[in-house]
Formats: sequence, C-alpha cells, structure tokens
Amino acid sequence: MKRIPRSGAVLASALVILFSALCASLAGAEQARGQLATDLPSTNLSGTDVRKDSSLFGVAPGFANAHVAKNPNAPDDATAVGETVCIACHQLESEHFTHTFHALGLHAAKKSDPSIPVCETCHGPGSAHVAAPTTKGLILGYTKNSGTPIGVQTRTCLTCHEGGPRDHWSGSIHQRNGLSCSDCHNPMAKFSAEGSMAKASINDTCAQCHKDIRLQFNRRSHMPLPEAQMSCDDCHNPHGSITKPLLKTNTVNETCYQCHAEKRGPFIFEHAPVRESCLNCHTPHGSNQHALLVAPVPFLCQQCHSHQRHPNDLQTPNSLATGNNPDERIMGRACLTCHANIHGSNAPSGSRFHE
Repeated sequence: MKRIPRSGAVLASALVILFSALCASLAGAEQARGQLATDLPSTNLSGTDVRKDSSLFGVAPGFANAHVAKNPNAPDDATAVGETVCIACHQLESEHFTHTFHALGLHAAKKSDPSIPVCETCHGPGSAHVAAPTTKGLILGYTKNSGTPIGVQTRTCLTCHEGGPRDHWSGSIHQRNGLSCSDCHNPMAKFSAEGSMAKASINDTCAQCHKDIRLQFNRRSHMPLPEAQMSCDDCHNPHGSITKPLLKTNTVNETCYQCHAEKRGPFIFEHAPVRESCLNCHTPHGSNQHALLVAPVPFLCQQCHSHQRHPNDLQTPNSLATGNNPDERIMGRACLTCHANIHGSNAPSGSRFHE
C-alpha cells in the first residue's frame, strides 16, 4: 500500500474540516429559510382568499386609495355597480383597456381590497347610467359631447395626478382654452409606450394642434425632433408653467442651457443680446439658415452693428460672391470668421469676441 506523504495528509485533513463546516453552514441556512417562512404572512396568489388588511402585500402603489369618482350630474342616490356590469355593454372598451397601466394597477389593487372600484374610479357611480344609458351626464365621460363639463373631467383626473408638473395647470394656456386631459391622453387604450398618450408619441400628440410648429422642424436646420432624439416636453411643460410659452424653466436661456451648457458662461466679455435671450439670434424649432439663425450673417449682425466701426458700410446681397460688388468681408462665415466666440469670451483680448 502506497504511503501518503505527510504534507498530503495535512491537506486531506484540512479538506475534511472545511467540508464539515460547509455542511453545517448549509444546514443553518436551510433552518434560517424555514424560520423565515414561518415568520412571513401567508400568501395566496390565486385570489380566492382576499386579504382584508390592505397594509400588507399585494396592494398596487398609487391605486390602493382609489375610490368611486364624484359626478355632480348624477343623482345623489347613485351607487357603484362594479366592473362586471360595465363590461356587459362595453366589451370592446374593456378589451382595449385590459393592457393599460391603469387597468393593471386597479386590478391589482382590487385583488387586495374588493372595495376598490375599477371603471367607476374614473367614471363615477354607474347605477343611474345603467337605468338610463342614453342620458348624457349620468356617467363621467371624457369627450367633448359626453355631457360632462371639461372642468369636471380634469378635476377627476387631478384627484390622483395633482401636484408635480401639474402645479400650474389652473390658469395655463391649455386650461384657459378648454382642453381636457383626454385631448392629449387616452388611458383607455395603449397607443404609446409611456404616458398614456392619445397618439404614438408626445410629438405626434402635440402636433394635433400645433401643426405650424411641427412644420418648422422640416426646415434645413432644426432641432432633432423628427429624428426622435428629443420631444416637445424636453423644453415645454404642457401642464402649465410660469412662462407664456410653457417653458420648463424660468427663462428661455435657462431652457437652452440644459443642453448647451457651454454657452452658459460666465464670461469675462459677454455679448448683451446673448445674455438677454437666445431668441434674439436663434429660432428654437427650425430655420432655413445655418444653426437655427433667424437671418443669415452678416445681415443678422448688422441688425445691431451698422454704420459704426468696422465694417462702416451696410452689407447687402450685392456684396455676396454672386452679387455685383463682391466683398471679401462677408465671404465664408462672414463676421464669424474673425468674431468666432460670439456667445462670450474669456480671452484677455477678447472684448471683440475674437478667437
């Protein structure tokens, strides 16, 4: 019989000790899992035994406090009838609604607490509507001819969605023009990847009304909105803002600086029109000029800088290369050939925004 070297015996003994410790550890872990299972509340995912305590597992966050919406046009004795009664007539709507975010959340909450309504969370008590289905206003509707006032429609949505980006909805341009939430959103069907939009994207939804703005993005120089690299709500808050064009920030410049941070400064030498507003030189949606300019250089520059210093003569299209009197000062990038840092300069000799 071959004798095991002393070093090999020591190694074998160490392996035996390590294996024993591992087995003991696994046994302890198994015991800990068993103890954990007894400490946790019982779980029934079948839905046959609904737990009454909504503070435990199974409640969909944000939907646990859902209740029957108030409809001022319905009789005071109107009561909830339940989703099953609604589906009896509205089978098509139910099929469209099934895969939406609201449906998933409300159904999950109802599994935990049977008192949570589904359809009537948004549409109000349905008993009066069931008794007289052709009478408008007995159920909360979200169309222009539903018989439900626009204010009631939006107030019902804001019951859950109040606050945050919707802080300035009251008094906003959209609210004053009689828009309802359902003009932009459709929670009854999944048309968009997110946001429950009425169209496939935010841009398409906004373009329903703002067709003139949408056409500006077809110009030669434009923001990358048609390429789906940005959307209208990157700059605007359609639910209301303290600014007239519904900007997400307090000023035009602050909105532009979200992407164009290099233009923020501070600079030793600042260009007054730039500090005042980016819109003095640029149009935000689209332009047929280079870099979204409102006019080509040098004519843009000469709206302010004319008949003073250099150049001391007004440039016209005749001074272009194809004109009758070509002028080399407006060839190439025109004024920007020399005054390259037009947004501001930190160079000690940059008072004229030279490069």
